[in-house]
Amino acid sequence: MRNAPLNNMKIFVAIAFILIIASLGSALIYLMKDKGQSMRTVKALAFRVGFSVALFILILIAYHFGYIQPTGI
Repeated sequence: MRNAPLNNMKIFVAIAFILIIASLGSALIYLMKDKGQSMRTVKALAFRVGFSVALFILILIAYHFGYIQPTGI
């Protein structure tokens, strides 16, 4: 059962990457659609930055508690 936290972390990181890419894509769509006249692009990019920072902090916390280990690559 030692791999359960590692598998959960892999799933969580994959979901976070999907959210980051989706937010970036929505910002592009809002930029093209609104021609810079609304704040939707800024909000989507702010969410992307928030997701990225949250993912980075999560990885640091997971490493600290031993849920993930460096692979030496």
